[in-house]
Amino acid sequence: MPDARGRIVILTGAGISRESGLATFRDADGIWAQVRLEDVATPEAFTRDPARVQAFYNARRRGLLDSAIQPNAAHRALARLERAYPGEVLLVTQNVDDLHERAGSRNLLHMHGALRQARCLRCANVHAWDDDIGATTPCPACGAAALRPNVVWFGEMPFFMAEIEAALDACTLFAAIGTSGQVYPAAGFINRVAGRARTVELTLEPSAVSPLFDDVRHGPASVTVPLFVERLLAAGGEM
Repeated sequence: MPDARGRIVILTGAGISRESGLATFRDADGIWAQVRLEDVATPEAFTRDPARVQAFYNARRRGLLDSAIQPNAAHRALARLERAYPGEVLLVTQNVDDLHERAGSRNLLHMHGALRQARCLRCANVHAWDDDIGATTPCPACGAAALRPNVVWFGEMPFFMAEIEAALDACTLFAAIGTSGQVYPAAGFINRVAGRARTVELTLEPSAVSPLFDDVRHGPASVTVPLFVERLLAAGGEM
């Protein structure tokens, strides 16, 4: 059982941002029901038709910048946990939105990259980016027209894996929030910690890996996550 000196790792997926107005990927009405991932979210797609891939991510970036898209109660609760918990809290997100940052989370790793960033294929510099990216958009560092969204496509290695695996090996509590349990390597995190750390899953409905968790709680993230944080802090870190 985690104590006040315990380490918490929290994995978040698209389900936590659903109530902020962002579409999920794998639901019946999600993004992959509208466009084939093979056409917009692989290195091969970018090589074959960069304009189409850039247009897809430009549209998603513009949508994220809509003033109606704001952190919800779940994002804010996790930021509160980071501030108030006496031990270490690491937030690992599969999401490419920046709602955790806007809510106040700071100890955060974007394993699938960030939509509001661009990476240069020529010099490898990463830049904060809110504008569209086109075929002639120059890199601010080297001037090359070689920018791509700084997101991880299918077939690419997620970011920060060494740091994430070290944190999983040291944690005393692992929680997965709003994840489908279908996308690896994140779906395998539960296998790395099961039987050693306390594990909790908070999802709208059962995920593909729900049976592996010690505790599973169903419901909207805006309801389940604040309750989880409140109980965790009230119990001094024990669940």
